[in-house]
Amino acid sequence: MLSFIAGEDWRLDVFKRGDDIYCASASQMFSVPVEKHGVNAHLRQKGKIAELALGYGGSVGALKAMGALDLGLTEDELKPLVEMWREASPHITDLWWSMDAAVKNCIRMRCSTETHGIKFRCKNGMLFMMLPSGRNLAYAKPKIEPNRYGTESVTYLGVNGTSRKWERLESYGPKFTENLIQAVSRDILAFAMRNLFDRYICGHVHDEVIIECPKETSVEEICKIMGQTPPWLPSLNLRADGYECDFYRKD
Repeated sequence: MLSFIAGEDWRLDVFKRGDDIYCASASQMFSVPVEKHGVNAHLRQKGKIAELALGYGGSVGALKAMGALDLGLTEDELKPLVEMWREASPHITDLWWSMDAAVKNCIRMRCSTETHGIKFRCKNGMLFMMLPSGRNLAYAKPKIEPNRYGTESVTYLGVNGTSRKWERLESYGPKFTENLIQAVSRDILAFAMRNLFDRYICGHVHDEVIIECPKETSVEEICKIMGQTPPWLPSLNLRADGYECDFYRKD
């Protein structure tokens, strides 16, 4: 979804072909072919950790939090890895800062702004981000103020995830991008669940639905329904995978 919104076409081609995104990312970063169990296979791990940690503006700290040092990467490798990933994904990094500019301009000018098809507006003390589905994300009492680094950040009122108290939260382009991608992905799952209205969905986990059904039910049929593209993102290429078991587990 991040690649689709940003227009990072080489990534979309990887998904379309069903190739390994970690190998493809490492290949793009290091400008050499990378195969999971073949040539330059040792670079796949670097591609994987970069993919998992850096999509929303993460840097060295994000790589460490993802366990990069435990996986054999050295401290000296981390900063260059961040730079290589960003250079290999210029449209994603452009999305971060385009989102940042659109949000700040909306708050400053109290006017509607748009980037990458995502619209922002301020009304009645709220900042609204309109998703492709038509649903809105809302940020209460937004304003722009100096942060601890001496630059400008957007702040809004919300619940602190640690203290659970209502206070001013800080945000910026990559974080708004993460909000966007998670929300659109949620809407796609909701669209799929509505299409499965005649099935007994007993739960869902992130991007999975858990269905209780007769043993003769076809997994392929369920996957075909879940792979339907919503009308509000007609050019999105979707595919679903599935499996069957007697009790819930990871595939």
